[in-house]
Amino acid sequence: MKRVERRGASRGAQVLVVDDEPDIRELLELTLLKMGLGVTSVPSIAEAKERLKEARFDLCLTDMRLPDGEGLELVRHISALPSDLPVAVITAYGSAENAVAALKAGAFDYVSKPVGLEQLRTLVRSALSLPGQAPAKGEQLRGESAPLAQVRSLIAKLARTQAPVYVSGESGSGKELAARLIHENGARRDKPFVPVNCGAIPENLMESEFFGYKKGAFTGAAEDRDGFFQAANGGTLFLDEVAELPLPMQVKLLRAIQEKRVRKVGATQEDPVDLRIISATHQNLGELVAAGRFRQDLFYRLNVIELHMPPLRECREDIPAIAQSILERLARQNAVAPARLEPAALVELSGYAFPGNVRELENILERALALSGRDEIRAEDLRLQPEPQEEPEQAAGAGGESLPAYLDEVEKKAILEALSKTGFNRTAAAKLLGITFRQLRYRLQRLGITNEDR
Repeated sequence: MKRVERRGASRGAQVLVVDDEPDIRELLELTLLKMGLGVTSVPSIAEAKERLKEARFDLCLTDMRLPDGEGLELVRHISALPSDLPVAVITAYGSAENAVAALKAGAFDYVSKPVGLEQLRTLVRSALSLPGQAPAKGEQLRGESAPLAQVRSLIAKLARTQAPVYVSGESGSGKELAARLIHENGARRDKPFVPVNCGAIPENLMESEFFGYKKGAFTGAAEDRDGFFQAANGGTLFLDEVAELPLPMQVKLLRAIQEKRVRKVGATQEDPVDLRIISATHQNLGELVAAGRFRQDLFYRLNVIELHMPPLRECREDIPAIAQSILERLARQNAVAPARLEPAALVELSGYAFPGNVRELENILERALALSGRDEIRAEDLRLQPEPQEEPEQAAGAGGESLPAYLDEVEKKAILEALSKTGFNRTAAAKLLGITFRQLRYRLQRLGITNEDR
C-alpha cells in the first residue's frame, strides 16, 4: 500500500496534495509548510477521496495525471461536494487544453509544470482568501425572475474560480455589472478591477495602452508608464467589446494571457502579471470566428465559461425593482430622497420593449427626473418612444423608400463621414457628431456599420 504522508496537520489552513511523484509532493509540501499551512499528501484519486471523507480541507492541489485516473475526475468529484472546497490542478507545460478543461469542470485555477513556486504561492493565497457567502458591497443585480436568478447563481459560482469568463448579451444588459460582481465576490476583491473599452482605443495606441511603454520608446514617451495589464495586476482586467480588437492585437493579447507575462513597448524583457480576464461583447464571437474576424485560439482562451445576460424584455416582472434601485442610486448621488413612480408610470415601463435594456431604463428615469422637477414620476414624464407599428402605407423619402429607411440612410451617411474624417476613431467621431460614445456604439449596431465599411 502506498504511504500517505501527513505533516503539519495542526498548523493553519489545511491543504490536500494529490500527486504520484514523490519529488513533486515533497516540493509542494515544503512550500506549503513554509507558508504556515497544514499538508496532507496522497498519491492517488482513491486515497484523496478517502481523506476528503475523514477530514476538512481548505484547498486541494492535484496533478492532472494520476495512476488511477485523470485529475479531472477529482475536480468533478470535489465540485459536487457541498463544502465549496477550491481545487487547483497541476498541468503539463503548454497543455492549454487540459487547463481549460479543468477550469470548465470547476477548478479554481491551474499551475503548469515545472511548478513555479512564486506562482504557486500566489495561487494558494488567492484560493485561501475566498470570501464566504456575504454579499458583495456596491451595486447589486436586482430582480427575482428566473433568468436573473440563474445569472446570480452562476455569478456566485464563477466568483469562486479564476477561470476566464466571457459575458455575452445585448448592449445595455448589464455585462460590466456582472463582471464587477464576479470580481467583488472573489478572491481578488481587494485588488483593482480595471474596465477597458476595446472599441475606444485607437489601433496605433493599443499595444502601449495594454502593456505600457518605456521612456523613449517613441516620440512623446517622456517617462515609463504602465498599461492596463500592470494596472490590473493582482486583480481583474475587464475587456469590454473585445470583438473590436484588431487581429494583430488579438495575437499579442493571446500570448499575454497564455504566458502570464507582458513586454512594455521599448523594453527588452517581459514582466510577470497575475490577473483574471473577464471579457464581454454584444456581438456573436462564434460568428466572428467563423467569418475570420476573431481568432479561434483567443476565443478558446476567453470563452472558458460563458455568462449570458438576459435582455430586460425577458425580465419584465423585475422592471419595478430595477427602476426603484436606479432611483435610489440617483438620489444618493444628488443627496436627496428617492423619487417614486406613479402606478401608471410603472405600467408604461412594464409594457415597453427596452431595445437599450437597463441602460435605456437608466436614461429614461434620469431624463424624467430632470424634466419633471418633482419627487414623483408620472407616465407622461417618461416620454417613451412609441413601439414601431407596421403600416400598410408609409411616408416616402426622397428616393421613394419608406421614411424610416430614408432617415436611417441619412444617419448612416453622416456617421460614416464622421468616421472617415477621424480615421475610424469612434471616440473622436462621437465628439464630431455631438453624441456620446455609447450613443454612437448603439447606432453603429442598429445600422450595421462595421470596420468593413471603411
